Amino acid sequence: MTDLVEQDVAAVTPSPAPATAPKSRLRSEAFARRLRARHAAERRFRLAGAAAVALAALILVLLLGSIVAKGASAFLEARIRLEVTLDPAEVADRNYAALLRRALYAQFPQVTDRAGKRVLNDLLSSGAPYELEAMVAKDPALVGTTQTVWVRADDQIDQLVKGGYRRDLPEGERGLSDAKVAATDVLLASGALAQGFNTTLFTAGDSREPEQAGIGGAIVGSLLTLLVTMALSVPVGIAAAVYLEEFAPKNRWTDLIEVNINNLAAVPSIIFGLLGLAVFLGFFGMPRSAPLVGGLVMALMTLPVIIIASRVALKAVPPSIRQAALGIGASPLQTVLHHVLPLAMPGILTGTIIGMARALGETAPLLMIGMVAFIVDIPRGLTDSATVLPVQIYMWADSPERAFTERTSAAILILLGVLILLNGAAVILRKIFERRW
Repeated sequence: MTDLVEQDVAAVTPSPAPATAPKSRLRSEAFARRLRARHAAERRFRLAGAAAVALAALILVLLLGSIVAKGASAFLEARIRLEVTLDPAEVADRNYAALLRRALYAQFPQVTDRAGKRVLNDLLSSGAPYELEAMVAKDPALVGTTQTVWVRADDQIDQLVKGGYRRDLPEGERGLSDAKVAATDVLLASGALAQGFNTTLFTAGDSREPEQAGIGGAIVGSLLTLLVTMALSVPVGIAAAVYLEEFAPKNRWTDLIEVNINNLAAVPSIIFGLLGLAVFLGFFGMPRSAPLVGGLVMALMTLPVIIIASRVALKAVPPSIRQAALGIGASPLQTVLHHVLPLAMPGILTGTIIGMARALGETAPLLMIGMVAFIVDIPRGLTDSATVLPVQIYMWADSPERAFTERTSAAILILLGVLILLNGAAVILRKIFERRW
């Protein structure tokens, strides 16, 4: 009996705690070591990501800085001031070059030999007589008077003023004679040579002479090409997206079409150029180098981008909008036109503008259809010969003259500015018309 009582007492009495309790797994040294290693790995990953972003930003800054440093000077041009007497007989013979030379010689009375005068003649641009002729044509009353005119300097003088030539180099290594340098210094000292804003860069077409070359023709060509591209790709792309997303039956044929549209968006752009060369020029016989053909090729290239962006925007509209419209008696077409499409329009506009920006910056497909030709005149219609801004940059980059280097960088800056404006417009439109549910 006593044993049974002792066993019962032992059963209800709690066992004494061990002298040293075992450590929890979360408090073990191995767990702490693994935790420290994991935190260290996360820190390394964050540092690697931040370093990648910093490296990309540094490369971008260096690239833009290099372009700005090379191209900023192109927005200025050197001009020479001359006191020109518009002799009626010379004007009647359109001998404006002689009038300019005579005015220039008057500023260097010590130069009497033929070699010296030839050096002075090279200070003026070959387009200077045409500037004087245009001034007289604009105001014929100037004939017989003496006028102070500013005409463009030669591209070598322009580069010398901008520091493009090292004066400390020997004449043979500098690429510019000492006589021209001395004559330039005389003009600079007298104030007859100065820099002004380069309007020629924006208003003139292409030229073999760098000081007369501009991107006016390329800008007009780009606008005409984008006009054709937008007129074709935007309505067709939106209509195709609406049909595929809202009305098309879900079967293997629509799946096949969707897969091909997605694949076309990833096709290299030069393939579209080859297609345009074979179909538009080879089969239909359309004119080469025309904005009409360039716009057709760009429309084919941009169409998949607009369709995909429009479909994504349509998918983002909640199904409850459609169900509510159908529930109050609207037809499927009314549901799409009155409710779904307006709500999806911000996304559609964003995709359209991004597609247009891509078309504006493309070069390869336009090279295949002949828009790389040397075009001096500014196009006036869709079938006139023209080039576009990216192709103009490509052609100038291949020119050996020193002055074309700065014009290439300046044209890149202008193209980047236009692309930034288009992307900024896309962001602003999305913010203005964005709807949240």
